[in-house]
Amino acid sequence: MIPWLERGDAFPPLERALRNPNGMLAAGADLSPRRLLEAYRRGIFTWYSGEEPILWWSPDPRMVLYCDELRMPRSLAKSVRNKGYEIRVDSDFPGVLEGCAAPRKGEAGTWLNAQMCRAYLALHRAGHAHCFECWRAGALVGGLYGVAIGRMFYGESMFSRATDASKVALVALVEELRARGFPLVDCQMKTPLLASLGAREVPRRAFLRELAALVNYDEPPGAWRRNPED
Repeated sequence: MIPWLERGDAFPPLERALRNPNGMLAAGADLSPRRLLEAYRRGIFTWYSGEEPILWWSPDPRMVLYCDELRMPRSLAKSVRNKGYEIRVDSDFPGVLEGCAAPRKGEAGTWLNAQMCRAYLALHRAGHAHCFECWRAGALVGGLYGVAIGRMFYGESMFSRATDASKVALVALVEELRARGFPLVDCQMKTPLLASLGAREVPRRAFLRELAALVNYDEPPGAWRRNPED
């Protein structure tokens, strides 16, 4: 059993997270910016769908992408150079949320529901959530979004409407993080796509050690910019 959290209740110790399903820690509470930022700082994220209650997770091991370990296959490098994509940052956060929330091919629904979209839009307006957008011929064709605290970046979701568009956005994200002194991206759960790009699993204890240092850098929240007019 996992504890039910009321508004204002503290998260339980991460050691109490279930082994099966891996990392399920608690249910309930709310998706206020304060609650979400507290969760991220402690290595916890929310993930649920449909009629489920709000669920909180901290899996062991944890999937991360170290910026210096990004693997760029030849086909992706070609897409970065030759597909005519333009990268923008924080110019259309609602559009990226809409793209990430759209059902994937062969799937009936999405885990990114209206409640979560409102929560992350509030984090964006507060300067904590950022998006990297891939544009071509004036249309948004891919992108990703996540949350930055200190020098820690937490990847949340990505989408693509054109070949490699979300991957091109990820390459741009990693370049920006390197420039800002962010060493890694929290990818949360293992996926074949992330593994193909160099992400790997690390023990939760090791992840939390790095997290504890990175979230305490004095990096003020605010919009990131990499747009044509800037």
